[in-house]
Amino acid sequence: MANFDINHIKNVVLVGHTGSGKTTLIESMLFEAGLINRRGSIIEKNTVADYTEIEHEKGKSFFSKLVNTKWRGYKINLLDTPGYDDFAGEIIGAMRVADCGLMLLNASMGVEVGTDIIWKYANDYKLPILLAVNQLDNEKSDFDRTIQEAKDHFGQSVVVVQYPLNQGPEFDAIIDVLNMVMYKYPKNGGKPEKVAIPENETEKANRLHQELIETIAGNDEDLMELYFEKGELNEDEMKLGLHHSLIKHEIFPVFCVSGKKNMGSGRIMGFIDNVCPSAFEMPKQKTIDGAAIECSEKGPTAIFIYKNLSEPHIGDLSFFKVLSGKIKVGDELTNENTGQIERINQLYEVEGSKRTPVNELLAGDIGATLKLKDTHINNTLHEKGKHIEIEPIIFPNSTLSIAVEGTKKGEEEKLSVALHQLVEEDPTISIEVSPELNQTIIHCHGELHLAIIKWKLEKQYKLSVEFRNPKIPYRETIQKSAEITYRHKKQSGGSGQFAEVAMKIEPWFEGIDEPKGYNIRGKEEINLPWGGKLIYYNCIVGGAIDTRFHPSILKGIMEKMNKGPLTGSYVRDVRVVLYDGKMHPVDSNDLAFKTAGMMAFKENFVKADPQLLEPFYHIKIHGPEELTGAIMSNIQTHRASVESMNAEGQFTVITAFLPFAEMQEFGSDLRSITQGRARFTAKFDHYESVSYDMQKKLVSEFKKEEELV
Repeated sequence: MANFDINHIKNVVLVGHTGSGKTTLIESMLFEAGLINRRGSIIEKNTVADYTEIEHEKGKSFFSKLVNTKWRGYKINLLDTPGYDDFAGEIIGAMRVADCGLMLLNASMGVEVGTDIIWKYANDYKLPILLAVNQLDNEKSDFDRTIQEAKDHFGQSVVVVQYPLNQGPEFDAIIDVLNMVMYKYPKNGGKPEKVAIPENETEKANRLHQELIETIAGNDEDLMELYFEKGELNEDEMKLGLHHSLIKHEIFPVFCVSGKKNMGSGRIMGFIDNVCPSAFEMPKQKTIDGAAIECSEKGPTAIFIYKNLSEPHIGDLSFFKVLSGKIKVGDELTNENTGQIERINQLYEVEGSKRTPVNELLAGDIGATLKLKDTHINNTLHEKGKHIEIEPIIFPNSTLSIAVEGTKKGEEEKLSVALHQLVEEDPTISIEVSPELNQTIIHCHGELHLAIIKWKLEKQYKLSVEFRNPKIPYRETIQKSAEITYRHKKQSGGSGQFAEVAMKIEPWFEGIDEPKGYNIRGKEEINLPWGGKLIYYNCIVGGAIDTRFHPSILKGIMEKMNKGPLTGSYVRDVRVVLYDGKMHPVDSNDLAFKTAGMMAFKENFVKADPQLLEPFYHIKIHGPEELTGAIMSNIQTHRASVESMNAEGQFTVITAFLPFAEMQEFGSDLRSITQGRARFTAKFDHYESVSYDMQKKLVSEFKKEEELV
């Protein structure tokens, strides 16, 4: 491995809406760098970045890929990413370890849905961004419209460095207003000839050159003074200004490319090397306790895991960025998150599916290692004796939940292992094994995300599975008080069972007064694991029920609260007052009082105006301003209540409370009416009463199910 100065290691993530040409552009960049001698294509299924079976089958990128190359004394780690928001985890993970982003805009489509969404992620990270208008050889390409849309969406800091000549099928030239030259390409692309800007383009080129200078000077006081003094900035001064402004996320320079014809890719690579920041120059990473991590090969060794991948015949690969120091084969590092000591037996530079063994990697670099014992995404590994942990990647909440089950007996364990492996590779997936619903539920990030999960389970893990909507985790409670004296008596020869309890139940709520008219001898406040509370009062006087039986009574109550009388759902927010009862000197025992407690609670519950509750989620929708009306209409058809509506750039942000029962259909409808231009996040918030008609229907369905058992 060549030894690269850490200032000569550049980590660039390629982002953009699906179909913007990221994977194709990477092929051109690798060809320019001499890593490959023939450019692959998605149609021919032979690109370096898209190498998985499912990507070949679907003709789309679904996972982030690491592709490193060497270029004129620099090492460039290119991170290819999907263009669908369903795979936000792949995009965000790659952004987290990149030091610069290259955002592709489709010249024939302009700023698309995914572009807006990804821009927000880049803003969150304050990631330096270059814009590249791609597919300028398309007959419908419109550079000026694309740039105007970019300015409308991303602000006036979008500034043209290059513009095309002869865009469309005859596209063959790019005018660069940074170094004031024209690149003239052969008809089918390749190495350009540097020529003078045509006379009929000098006025436009000079105007854009001046705009570029003024934008650069406007973000740097020293350059502004120099500009006022000289009336201009030279190329080196402009590059320095762009460099500083990129680091501060203040300027977004625009370049021109045709990835398909290999036009413009070499110029972008040169700009990445000479102008874009390295990890060494970016703001220092912070540990969880606020300490800065110096990106220096002389510092303590520390790496951050941003991606895991399991590949057949290879094993589990962990992808990481070296935060500090250098990592070498044979190192033993401590996992700060698990305490596990991990030995580094292999180190790799990665070029898509190809892994090249190396002996060491320096601070700022990105690589992979194999078969770590207990290391996961978001873990920090460091040399022994240190305590270094950086802030984890915050992945978006799931927006889609689906129940999964195997269709073949005996494959339950195999399915469980496969689901665990999916979560290891993709933190935006979570698996819930619900005893309450008797279902295994996959929480993921959209319908396309779910389709990939299903493909993996069936094709990669060879499982036959079935998906269905998850059951709704309803809750039961009461709306008024009720009381009963219940006697349990059973005689079947020999000693029998006898227990009598007098019990009152009533709704519990925060701040409720203590029960009046009772001699309170004991109180238990139980925070129920499924939410809500049970408050249990012992108001027995005169030893009517021996204290040794109270735990059994409470156990009987809890047993019925685990399977409520209405629909078998959990019961919550009830206050129980046990105020009298009777015992038998021979026939009273724990089982008798457990049964009496359970039945007294059940009969009281039915008398106390029982109410079924359904879960509501707090949702946050980001949608294009012009589609606000359609989104609002969609919300209202799904029994949601709007909390707020605010403008956020080109988006309208709507927050609302949505019943979980409506979540699947709402998400599908939202995607449909906005053509995928809106996204939403969801988080459980509270329970609300269901309507009378819905409660009647659900209770009836439960009774029929019970009769069949």
